[in-house]
Amino acid sequence: MATNEEDSRLSDIQLACTDLRTLLKASALMEQNLKKMDYKFNLIDETLASASRRVAPLQSMSMASRALETRINRAVTPALALLDNFKRSESIQDKLLDLSSKLSNEKNMNKRLKTLIKYVDCVDQLKAAISSICEEGEPVIQRLQEVVEFLSRTKATDQYRIHRLRETLITLKALYETEVDAMRFEGLLDEALLNLQDEYENILQQIKHQNIVDQSQAVDKDNEGDDQMVITGSNLGTELEIELLRRISQTLAAEDCLDICIDIYVKVRYRRVAKALMRLNPEYLRTHSPEEIDEMAWENLETAITLWIQHFELAVKAVLVSEKNFCEQVLGGIMDGLVWSECFVKIADKIMAVFFRFGEGVARSSKEPQKLFKLLDMFESLEKLKPAFSQVFEGEAGTDICVRFRELEKLLIHASSKVFWEFGLQIEGNSDGVPPPQDGSVPKIVRYAVNYMKYLATEAYSVPMARVLRTEQIWKAGILSRPESDENLLRDAVSHIMEALQRNVEAKQSGYRVDKLALPHVFAMNTYWYIYMRTKNTELGKLVGDQYMKKNYKVIAEESAYMYQKIVWVPLVRVLEKDDDLELESKEAMVGMVRAKMEAFMKGLDDVSKRHKGYYSIPDEDLREQIRLATVKLVVPAYSKFLDSFSVSLPGKSSYLSPESVQQLLCQIFEGGEVKLKRRGSRDRTAGGSSAVDGAVKGFRRTRSNTSEK
Repeated sequence: MATNEEDSRLSDIQLACTDLRTLLKASALMEQNLKKMDYKFNLIDETLASASRRVAPLQSMSMASRALETRINRAVTPALALLDNFKRSESIQDKLLDLSSKLSNEKNMNKRLKTLIKYVDCVDQLKAAISSICEEGEPVIQRLQEVVEFLSRTKATDQYRIHRLRETLITLKALYETEVDAMRFEGLLDEALLNLQDEYENILQQIKHQNIVDQSQAVDKDNEGDDQMVITGSNLGTELEIELLRRISQTLAAEDCLDICIDIYVKVRYRRVAKALMRLNPEYLRTHSPEEIDEMAWENLETAITLWIQHFELAVKAVLVSEKNFCEQVLGGIMDGLVWSECFVKIADKIMAVFFRFGEGVARSSKEPQKLFKLLDMFESLEKLKPAFSQVFEGEAGTDICVRFRELEKLLIHASSKVFWEFGLQIEGNSDGVPPPQDGSVPKIVRYAVNYMKYLATEAYSVPMARVLRTEQIWKAGILSRPESDENLLRDAVSHIMEALQRNVEAKQSGYRVDKLALPHVFAMNTYWYIYMRTKNTELGKLVGDQYMKKNYKVIAEESAYMYQKIVWVPLVRVLEKDDDLELESKEAMVGMVRAKMEAFMKGLDDVSKRHKGYYSIPDEDLREQIRLATVKLVVPAYSKFLDSFSVSLPGKSSYLSPESVQQLLCQIFEGGEVKLKRRGSRDRTAGGSSAVDGAVKGFRRTRSNTSEK
């Protein structure tokens, strides 16, 4: 068993020895192969080194060639693009000519506008192409010139190619220098811009304001009713027209034609606005200086002011509002919206100047009393118009127009105030050198003044007049002052005029002759009664107060009536009073005395009748009736009592008047007619007679007072 193990180990050792020999042989063979490979690598390395030395000059030439190619391409590529722009501009010009031909033949307005938009697009494209040529031309030529000089200097290519490149440079430079200026200033682009200006003007001219006359007529009808009509502007132009005008404006502005664009717009739109307002026939606006206005007949001036108020409102709320919106739509996209407001103000300024000029002329004209109400109408219309006016002319551009608007308001306030206060002075000064009415009737100045003040106290004029007075007070006292309420200011001012009127009446009353004792009282009675009755239960009476009117006018009228009665009728009644010594006389003496009293009474009655017909006028029917009743109550009972007392001493019944006839005569005296008086036939005596003359007169005063307050 041991011998087998040893044999096995020996076999293994022999096998291992054999493997080692095989490995040693393989290693020796590999070493030989490696030596061969090393030799080959050395040969390759030498070959590569030799090739590298030979290729190095070619690499340098290749790099130089690529650098030259890059330099040439940098000059040639923009040149090719420049040539493409020349071709593109030529193509666009051909298209412009074709569109221009279509425009000249197109009659349909809508199709024409659409063609014009395409025309504007072509103009913009041509402008962009020419701008590109102008911007790129000089740099392209400069680069080509540098390349030619480089190639000539370095001789990087053959002379033939350099010659061709130089000729191309010369041709391109000549083309740029000659064609570009012509394209910009003398070519089809310039002609197209001129055409656009003409089309721009034509389209602006065709866009008109509509329904101005209809709105004016509607305002006239509205003034006759109670409802207030709302005046609004209308849309000018269609969407297509506005879009086209906006595009043309922007195109002209981009081509340094903004001034021309603005001039065309302002000129054409001003004419359109002026023609729209001329359809209202404002011929009155031609008269504007104070001297010319003073020469106008009052009816014409009154009509002119009324039309001015209506037309001014229409111009602002309808025409100029529409024009402002239209201007913003057309020119709003130019210079970030800074241009359109200036253009609009240029148009409106010329229109507003005409209205301002007329209003200023009226305010500066003579301060006649009748102008007050039209001045207040003008002032009130400006106050109502102020919010809309400020909105239309908002911003810095409209500052000057707004300033002139405020100046016109100031002129109207000063003029209204001056007319009002001068009216009071005229009333007070009217008594100088002007004789009072010879029949004791109400003077025209009183009638005029009362109606004037009644009209002023109405709601239509009391509010603006109070505002005028308040504004004047603030100007005088300062803005920090505390003015009185409008009602108190107006009440004080009206009371001032009424006091001036009262002083005028007093001055006229003192102007009667001394021998006409009753006439001043008739005059005062008529005048103060007229003032009181015409203001009772009116806005004027409510403004100054009923107590004021009673104290200053009614009471004086009653006192004057009492004095008239005392001077005219009381002496006549006293003729019929019974004398205490009459009964002591003999029958014949008493008969003579009674007849004398009767004759004196009849003569006095006749004298009073003549004075009433010739001097004493009581035009107010109510006042005349009250005076008649009081006179009848005073005279007829006294006469009736006299007849009852002395009828036996009088001759036949047909020789004297009956009480009824005397009453009829008194009625006739106050009615102013003629009547055939009948002699006494039968006596139907008036009951309730009284011999106390003073008591009858006092009773007259009580009757007058009670009747007046009904």
